Amino acid sequence: MERGDISMWRAMLRFLVGVAVACSGAAHATAVGTGPAPGTPPVRASTAFVELDATRYEEQFAQAAARLHAAQAVFEQGGFSVQTLRITTQPYMHYVGALGRARALALLARLEELGKTNNVLVDIGPAVLDDRPDPQALEILAAVHGRAAQLDASMLIAAADGIHWHTVRAAAHHVWQVAATSPRSQGTFSFAATAMLAQGSPFFPGSWHQGNDGRFSVGLQSASVVTEVFGRTHGDAPRAIGELAAALGGYAQRVERLAQQVEARTLEILGLRQHARTTEGRFDRNGDRSLRAAILGSPGSLTAAYVITEAQRRIPGARVGYAGLMLPVLEDTRIAQRWSEGAIGVDSLLAYSAVCGTGLDTVPLPGDVTEAQLARIIGDVAVLAHRWHKPLTARLQPVHGRSAGEMSAFDDSFMVNAKLQPLR
Repeated sequence: MERGDISMWRAMLRFLVGVAVACSGAAHATAVGTGPAPGTPPVRASTAFVELDATRYEEQFAQAAARLHAAQAVFEQGGFSVQTLRITTQPYMHYVGALGRARALALLARLEELGKTNNVLVDIGPAVLDDRPDPQALEILAAVHGRAAQLDASMLIAAADGIHWHTVRAAAHHVWQVAATSPRSQGTFSFAATAMLAQGSPFFPGSWHQGNDGRFSVGLQSASVVTEVFGRTHGDAPRAIGELAAALGGYAQRVERLAQQVEARTLEILGLRQHARTTEGRFDRNGDRSLRAAILGSPGSLTAAYVITEAQRRIPGARVGYAGLMLPVLEDTRIAQRWSEGAIGVDSLLAYSAVCGTGLDTVPLPGDVTEAQLARIIGDVAVLAHRWHKPLTARLQPVHGRSAGEMSAFDDSFMVNAKLQPLR
């Protein structure tokens, strides 16, 4: 899941122990450092949570970016590469809602510029937190994503108070509208409808917070660790769970010690997330063949997903956010191929999500999909998440003007293209 998820709470560093695939944000990697040891999982995301004030947001952004770069240096010196630095604000209407449309859009455009200048990805938080969509908030977000701005955002379609059916429909309308208006329909890449996702996740587009100014969370990308363990356990699920939990736990302890050093330099720790991708993210589309082979719609796929999720569950520490393997269709060459072949689809991805994952991430759809169909798909994600009380996401990407059987037409270095499958 990445332009673009799991996190924790402070006092002492408590890890977010999720082995998961997350997609959020552009890959503005700057880390080189002294070079990590072979097999060391990189820090995929170091995310700062900031409460912006419209009167001094540029100063606040600069301070947060400087702290993130200082944190990056700590992790690099400790033997981890750092792929992306990120800032998540409180819900954007909290700081632009009183400005009027023109000034609000100008401020958000400036945030996008600041992100590019500081080599930091930006998430402006949810447009809707409950089941009462604000028309002004929706209109502003449609304008932002309609021009395919690199500002991630979300809507919460289910939470402890139940399924937000009005928000489900608002999310469907947003996806349909942005697909029709943004260049090559790519604005949908920056939006997710999220269900049961607690605040504090380091990964976009679902990352959000309220009242956590000055804190940060860390996410590891652990595909290499999963691949190595799977390679030597040869389908022995109990053994794989134990060995994977031990391996990931060791890296988690190392990251905890480094994060405590960062905390001593003024940033508080919100969380640590273990994160396994089906590939090396956007940095290597070819990915790791053995890990991909375990999760591509063949017999044993659900077991492999379970093994990864169960292993991360056994790592000590609190968990919040996505917990489990994630399968972003358009961020992995092999998954995109299997989608194009019809070997996996919306139903199979939802089935995997029952034991792991983020739900439906970067899923390509034909351009003639209707709002009603989108609402039904997003509603299915909300129902599954609420029923099992687990975080899931719907990041759907209809391709305006393209029909089932044709290829998607995205022109983005962070996505691959796939054949559009008919909705059944």
